[in-house]
Amino acid sequence: MKRPKLRKASKRLSCAKRYKIQKKVREHNKKLRKEAKKKGVSKRVKKDPGVPSSAPFKEEVLREAEQRRLQIEEEKEKKRQAKKEERAQKRKKEVASKETEPEAKKARQDENKKHSEKRTAPDKSSKRFLCSELNKVIDASDVVIEVLDARDPLGYRCPQLEEAVLQRDGNKKLLLVLNKIDLVPKENVEKWIRCLQREFPVVAFKASVQIQDKTVQAKKRRIVASNEVLDRSRGAACFGNTGLTELLMSFAAKRQNEASLRVGVVGFPNVGKSSLINSMKGILACNAGVKRGITKCMQEVHISKTVKLIDSPGVVASPSNPPASLVLRSLQVEEGQESVLEAVRTLLKQCDKAQIMLQYNVPDFRNSLEFLTMFAKKRGFLQKGGVPNTEQAAVTFLADWTGAKLSYHCKIPEKHSLPAYLSDITVAEMQKGWDLNNLTTGNEETLKGVKFPNLASSINFISKGPTVGLLSVGDIPEERPGAVTTEGKEVCVNENDEVTVDADLTGFLENFQTTQQLHIMLSSLVSRK
Repeated sequence: MKRPKLRKASKRLSCAKRYKIQKKVREHNKKLRKEAKKKGVSKRVKKDPGVPSSAPFKEEVLREAEQRRLQIEEEKEKKRQAKKEERAQKRKKEVASKETEPEAKKARQDENKKHSEKRTAPDKSSKRFLCSELNKVIDASDVVIEVLDARDPLGYRCPQLEEAVLQRDGNKKLLLVLNKIDLVPKENVEKWIRCLQREFPVVAFKASVQIQDKTVQAKKRRIVASNEVLDRSRGAACFGNTGLTELLMSFAAKRQNEASLRVGVVGFPNVGKSSLINSMKGILACNAGVKRGITKCMQEVHISKTVKLIDSPGVVASPSNPPASLVLRSLQVEEGQESVLEAVRTLLKQCDKAQIMLQYNVPDFRNSLEFLTMFAKKRGFLQKGGVPNTEQAAVTFLADWTGAKLSYHCKIPEKHSLPAYLSDITVAEMQKGWDLNNLTTGNEETLKGVKFPNLASSINFISKGPTVGLLSVGDIPEERPGAVTTEGKEVCVNENDEVTVDADLTGFLENFQTTQQLHIMLSSLVSRK
């Protein structure tokens, strides 16, 4: 229904505006005609003069022209028919594919499920290559930096690696770098530095995780932070790189050798080896990321004229380590040797439930599956039909623990004793040549600049002690294809894709089926009432 006393706005223009538009159109058309005239292009089609009446054999020429015109029309008609038939065949194929699509989709899903369930052991040759590359880095280095995660420094130490460095020829020096100190309470970091300094020199470090490639120009920010503390709390900030560079350069200056000091950077996967090199270089010299096992081979990076850093792949963890150590420091999940759900279950056993609930803001849970279900709902990880995606939630949870995001800490051992491969003489030899006063001053300045988390907001983690690593090819154990070990229990996958499980899991499945039956019975009784 029209509203009364309301009219549409008039579309009439003022005369001045209309004349102006007409003038602009005329000028535009004139310009186009000039350009066309310069290029020799004309819209007018030249009229065919035809065959003059005085031309000899006029009738024969006209007959030939008519025949050529008919031939051209026949060819066009053939092409038109061929295209029509092609379209018809295409439509038939589409209809046939739509009819068979559900069956093909089901077949593809079955095949993908078969491949995902059939787990095979990781390639032994890849482990051999990683071990050989790590040995190359140790042999080529004058100083070896062992990068440790400050959240569990003792667990990220590899006794086999340290022993191999001390036993090599050339009087190699070993230096410990405590990385990711911004994820640990300050008191805990200071205690660990004092504890580790009894064996080797220790450098506190916080690597930058937002370094861009040198070819990428940084965008200018419109708002510049007036308070520097705002910028320090971000991932772009780096602390300890100046002190470490000066320490290495002073050590290189004291050497009698004129060649540049070669410093190998070693450690378990995802401790921040490549990020440390990038932070010291100031550009993206090595590939780094949250995913573990990115670095596959050694890479040299020049820091200055006298210092050269060598990036290395991660130390291969031995299968004999406790499950919690393997989850954080091995590549079992990436290689398909262990499921992400099993890894999360192992990690949750090593933590206090109340701290996990506060950290992830979830209610009380009975097991890891219930926790992942609530965590998936909290983060919005939902599948079709609103079903929580526990697999994606488990991947996110594991990335928090292995990456530079989650804050957790381990207690310092009450009794400290030197390992079997270390003696007082070796400790004194490792301290020689370093400027320890500057090292202490640099660590104090680093600790002043970093913004640390509160002790109450950090999760208390139970460390399992040093992790055993594999350095020689002979130490790599033979693994049966199709066998997957989970927390001391073995689950075998046969050639016929039949999975044999222990009695505990069978009992769990029976209880689960009984619970489902009871639930169905109760719902039917309620509906009758």
